Amino acid sequence: MSIDENVLRYDERAVLQLRALYRQFGYTPYRMSRFEEYGLYAENMSFLASGEIITFTDTNGKLMALRPDVTLSIVKNSRNGDGLKKLCYNENVYRPGAGGYEFKERMQAGLECIGALDTYAIGEVIMLAARSLSLFGGRSCLDISHMGYINALLQSAKTPITPDLRARILQCVSDKNSPELTALCIEHGLDDAFRDKITALTALYGPIDETLPRLRELCAGAQCDDALQELEDIFGVLQTLGVTENVNLDFSIVNDMRYYGGVIFQGYIEGVPSKVLSGGRYDELLRKFGKNDGAIGFAVYLDLLEQPLDDPDMSPPHDTDGIINVALPKGRLGDAAYEIFERAGYGCPGIYEDNRRLVFESPDGGVRYFWVKPSDVAIYVERGAADIGVAGKDILLEYSPEVYELLDLGIGRCRMAVAAKKGFTLSHDDRTLRVATKFVNIARRFFAKKGREIDVIKLGGSIELAPLLGLSDVIVDVVETGRTLLENGLEPVETIFDISARLIANKAGYKFNFDAITALCEKIQKELGA
Repeated sequence: MSIDENVLRYDERAVLQLRALYRQFGYTPYRMSRFEEYGLYAENMSFLASGEIITFTDTNGKLMALRPDVTLSIVKNSRNGDGLKKLCYNENVYRPGAGGYEFKERMQAGLECIGALDTYAIGEVIMLAARSLSLFGGRSCLDISHMGYINALLQSAKTPITPDLRARILQCVSDKNSPELTALCIEHGLDDAFRDKITALTALYGPIDETLPRLRELCAGAQCDDALQELEDIFGVLQTLGVTENVNLDFSIVNDMRYYGGVIFQGYIEGVPSKVLSGGRYDELLRKFGKNDGAIGFAVYLDLLEQPLDDPDMSPPHDTDGIINVALPKGRLGDAAYEIFERAGYGCPGIYEDNRRLVFESPDGGVRYFWVKPSDVAIYVERGAADIGVAGKDILLEYSPEVYELLDLGIGRCRMAVAAKKGFTLSHDDRTLRVATKFVNIARRFFAKKGREIDVIKLGGSIELAPLLGLSDVIVDVVETGRTLLENGLEPVETIFDISARLIANKAGYKFNFDAITALCEKIQKELGA
């Protein structure tokens, strides 16, 4: 029976194309229920993309869940030692959407390869991931990392790294935040050799054949050597299969080491602001189910590709003309940031003209600037409307956007602090502490670490007024000179963290404009060091 593809939605056509591709290589379709017992997810919560799950009680009194993940269901039902199982699927999962405000039904297509894995089987999966991306047209890239290499490098530090410090280091690596990573290593007395290697690994990006020699220079011990050898062997398989173009090494891709111990990868398509494919080797998950097999797989997020990439509705709000789009915060911070860009050779003569324009372009400089509300810069960058932007560390820690944090510009210096009426102390009594703030997430995390129960009162402005009128006991807010606090009878009680402006980048935009953004960062670094 022939099918008229014109009657199918774009995502339906994509499912058929992907399934046809996977079946060419021996993958058989796998079907599963939309529901699972909640216990499956409760016991493996850290494996999930989000801890938020839709639950209900069935007619037999069992606590059930709408499926938030496909892999767990497949692993649960796989039989140990049953040969090499090659399964493909297209299923909906139910997860919180961007920002976590509401649940979304998200369509995924993907595959899982479970059993006695060899290098060819691993390479074939990665090849299929790359070919999956190419089916959608346009420029794409598949970026590869290896958790075994990262873990071995962390173990090479002369000073033992605690679990908390490890998590903070991995977060810096994931954000490509070399300045903060360096400061973290110095703060905790980690040796210079480790610091140099981990920061170099964080910055490493490029085609596999060009980056493997540098990766060998960074090796630290036998485990690193083993991981590097596996990457080299996989690259050999990819060469044999004819898939090496647009395949890169990028060790900012990290995942939970309790489940992932080998190669992991992510896929991007130009014009889509976030990853559209994610996968890796997850042998440790099978160990939790008492199984000794190896496992590798990936998922394509079809909900991000609901229309063809050449559809006008999918086009970004600016032309993809090779110009770097820069979101600057309105106000003093934005003015100071622009001066740095201008001194680095990225000036735009019309930016200070007396008019109401918000977008300013300098084709000769290769940049386009637009002014936005300071708290919105990270949104513009995360969603891909801007390639890069300048945002305060307070905004980044409050909203945790999925962006790279490339440089500390050293401007807009201030601090996030707890403040209260003079003489107030944060005593550990049983009373719930009333906290007024714009920075709800920061406040909650700070007091949670202290084990203090709080009542958060979210305000949009004039935060200092809250303790004066008895609305709150303390406030959490940005403090620059402390003059406003002093004039209102308040004083800082405790500093939470220091703040400065950071240069951030959209993760997909960074990859497709790597040379231009890297050159810009180098010029700004040179200017900052002058």
